[in-house]
Amino acid sequence: MSPLKSARRWRATLVTAVAAATLGIGTALTAPATAAGPPAAQTAVVAPQESDATAAAPQAPADAATTADWNPPAHLVQPLDEVWRHVEQTYGNLYGFRNYGWDQLMANGGGHLNYCVRWESGAPVSAQLRDQVHRVLQEQSDKWYDRMRGFDGFPQARVQINVVGWATANRSTFQWDDDSVDLYIGNLDGAGAPQCAPECGRFFNQDGNYTRCPGGAARHYDQSLWLTDGFGGGAGGDWGQRIGREYFVGALNQPDIHILLHEIGHTLGLDDFYDWTPTGVPNFLMKAGTATQVTEFDVWMARDFWRHMKYRYDL
Repeated sequence: MSPLKSARRWRATLVTAVAAATLGIGTALTAPATAAGPPAAQTAVVAPQESDATAAAPQAPADAATTADWNPPAHLVQPLDEVWRHVEQTYGNLYGFRNYGWDQLMANGGGHLNYCVRWESGAPVSAQLRDQVHRVLQEQSDKWYDRMRGFDGFPQARVQINVVGWATANRSTFQWDDDSVDLYIGNLDGAGAPQCAPECGRFFNQDGNYTRCPGGAARHYDQSLWLTDGFGGGAGGDWGQRIGREYFVGALNQPDIHILLHEIGHTLGLDDFYDWTPTGVPNFLMKAGTATQVTEFDVWMARDFWRHMKYRYDL
């Protein structure tokens, strides 16, 4: 049983490798089936769930959103309003859930996020490839967080991405001897996939208590970048992002790794748009298959999510 609150609305869909390659489809997944993340294959759309018997749309706290800095371009006002109304109507615990990517960032003081890389593959990793993964994860994250700079109390000019651990099944896969990151060897989840220590993961310790983590709070991880051989498409949630290992490594020199970018959007709370399209905005990253980079509309959706959640941070 996952510790993630069941009231949170995520979706799960079957995504083939062909669709992933051509459309870059990503999915916001329900809580992981194991303690470490989502199952390898998803087969059905999951209807919204409620944590109790009530099905009424959650009500925003009185101070949940301000209008002082809310000035989207005129052509985006209506579609943004449609998106937020849809979110309020369909997310089962929108304002009660406390582990969006924004929450993780602010729990760290607003300046950084820590990652674990789950290497579900027997392909060797050199120190050079390791460092390239770290650099690219920062660069791709910047494409979301840099667009938040200066917006409505967002506290940092740049969000630092720290990779604090790598996990794999066999030590020989990692071809380096330095101690720059923590190594988790043979620590497998219930489905046999390598994982960093749950005792160090925010998903498993949302109260911020890392006393059982060998490295303490400084070595905890907020999210996992889970790279799996043969995985088609992508998956994203508060636990992190999962994409194909071959796809990711093959895209390291591309300016926009669009499946990863889409899944980071889910970590920030943004929805999929498989069954509807906001008025006048047919192409954007979170509508899988219609864009390959973070668009203006994606940025304003993220800003809208932030402004509705920032009340909880006393900014």
